[in-house]
Formats: sequence, structure tokens, C-alpha cells
Amino acid sequence: MRWHRGWTAGVLVAAAAVLCAAPAAYAARAPTVADSSAAVRSGPSSRAADMVAQMSVAQQAASVVMGHVSGTDAGALRAYMESGFGGFILMGANIPATEAELQALTAALTIDPALPPLIAVDQEGGLVSRLLGDDFAASTTLKGRPVADTSAAFAARGSLVARAGITVNFGTIADFTSDSSSFIHGRALGTDPASSAERVAAATTVQEQFLGSTLKHFPGHGAAPGDSHSAIPSTTIGLEEWRASEALPFAAGIDAGASLVMFGHLSYTSVDPAPASLSPTWHRILREELGFDGVTVTDDLGMLLSSGDPAYSDPIANGVAAVAAGNDLVLMIAGSDAGTAGQMAAGIAAAVDAGTLPAERLAEAATRVMALRLESSAQPAQWTVCADCEPAG
Repeated sequence: MRWHRGWTAGVLVAAAAVLCAAPAAYAARAPTVADSSAAVRSGPSSRAADMVAQMSVAQQAASVVMGHVSGTDAGALRAYMESGFGGFILMGANIPATEAELQALTAALTIDPALPPLIAVDQEGGLVSRLLGDDFAASTTLKGRPVADTSAAFAARGSLVARAGITVNFGTIADFTSDSSSFIHGRALGTDPASSAERVAAATTVQEQFLGSTLKHFPGHGAAPGDSHSAIPSTTIGLEEWRASEALPFAAGIDAGASLVMFGHLSYTSVDPAPASLSPTWHRILREELGFDGVTVTDDLGMLLSSGDPAYSDPIANGVAAVAAGNDLVLMIAGSDAGTAGQMAAGIAAAVDAGTLPAERLAEAATRVMALRLESSAQPAQWTVCADCEPAG
């Protein structure tokens, strides 16, 4: 969903076929030239910078926090988002029984239609799937099928996500491993750098027609054995080896236009012993070596608490450290409650006031998030019931 996003005939045909095959058929209307967003034409980054400059430190801090609370009460979720958070992540407990209810819920999360929050979901398909109706091919089979199958599956998946009113999919695994016993193997799109890179690029290209796609888990979970939900997996491979292996799928996804990169809680000890999510070194490598200029987001910061490492026992300190390291958006799910996101925002603002977090770093993060939100407000397609569509064969 980068600024050059445009609809292609092939993607629209694929989307229409997918949506007409669904129980409640929808069709996407491609925008005309007149529909193009003035914000996009004039440059969302410039407009975002102007808007952020008018915000207080507290408002900027809230805008770089992606909140989460459980439940499907649209009114309660709307009240939660009135705190000014920059985004909301939908988990399984947020998904109601029908698509119409989900659309109403995502609409309720938007306080100002001119500046919608980033509404995100982990819709990888297969092993990690939040939304109903995603029966499309997933990583468990795509890694052994032609690349065109990845394009078709993620065009369908992107359509399903976008028509629900969700603007960000944390759904593209850029990790790879040939070890079938690895935690990440079943979710990976490839078993080697080349096969992963071409499928990551394919998934990114088609999803970016509909929404902001995300590459995860940078700098690569495949090289670091273990499950980052309960530990901080580590590897001793050095930077040169990383450049020739784990880096390649991320580079391919960035070249394909990925809007976000998610940082993993992974320690590449030869590069930086700290988790990559809290490492300025890894953020510099992503920006300077891979040329990524979009939004960086942490994996669930609650996972650091679950690791049991006392160095990461304070969730607010983890949030501040994440922004200081270079993350633009922070989120915490595990171990959080209705007050956690607000506390994290307050902690980030307090760090700026105390001089321990540079004001320029917070403004930079807020500007990147704001630019992506502005593009989301452009509404590049309108999903409407398609009464005369023929079912896909």
C-alpha cells in the first residue's frame, strides 16, 4: 500500500473471481482518475509531517501505539480507540460470527473517517488465520507449488482482509527454513532464500493492491531456532552470511513495495546480542542496506515478558526502548489489558519529556505511521454486493 499503489486488471479479475465464489459476493470497483486521493498526489509524507508537527508529545506517543483489547462489542472498542491510538490489532476474540458484523466492528474503530487508524490482523492463512472464509492455499502447500499459486492465494486473501475494513495484514512470512521441525517451517513460504524470495515478492505485490502488507519476522526467524513467543531465539551467524541468506526474502518484499516490516524478538549475537526488535543496529541495516522507508513495527512486546528474561520484565520500558531503537509502531498483546496501550503511550511521552527518548525520533515514527494512515483514508476501492457475478469455477 505504498504511495505508488495502483490497481491492475489481473488483480481485479482475480479478486472478482474470489469474491464471487464467497457466500456473500462482492465486487471491487477500481478508482477512476477522479477518485485519486489528493493526499496521495500531494505526498502523504509531507502532509503527515505537517500534521505531526501540530500534535502534542502525548498525541504523537499515542499515535505510534497499536492497541488491543478482546471482545466484539463495537461500542466498547470505539470508546477504547477514542484515546487516539494509531492502530488496533484484531485477534481471534475480536472476530464476530459474520462478515457484516466484522465490517461494522472495523467501522466502529475509526473515530475520524478522514484519518482512520491502522486496523491490522495476522492473516497468513493456514496455521495462522483469524478471519472466517479463508480456505485459500497457504504456506503449508504454497512452498511446493508454482509461484503463480502464491499470487492467486494472496490476491484472494488480500481481498478478504480488505473487504472486512482491515487496512494492514501482518500476513507475509519472509522467514525460511528447510528444517521441518522448526517452529517457523509450517508458516514459511519457502525452504531456501531463492524460493522464499520469489513467493514473498509475489504475495507482497498482490496484497499491496488492497492493503498494507507486512514482512516478518526481521531479520529472519529461520536462522534462529526456537519459538519467540516463549523465548528469545538466537543465532551466531554473522552479517555477511545473513546478507547472502536471510536478507534475500526481505529485500525481495521491500522491492515489491511492502508497506511494513515487523521486527522479531530474535538475537543475532554476532551482530547485536539484543533482540532485533530493540536493536538500533538492525534498524539501521534495514533502512540503509535494504533501503526500506516504510513503517517498522514490533512483534508483540508481550512476548518479551513471556521470555522470562528479567531484562525485559517492564513492558513500558520495552515500548520506550523499541521506539528508541527505530520502531515506528509498537504493540503489545500478551499480558496486556485495557489500560496497557495508554500506559505505553504515557511512558513514551514521559521519556521524551525526560530527554531519554529524542523528540525527533518520536516525530519521525509518528510521521511514518501518519503517512500510512493518510493513504488508508484514500479508500482506493469500494466493496459492494455483486448480485450478477457468476460463481468462480
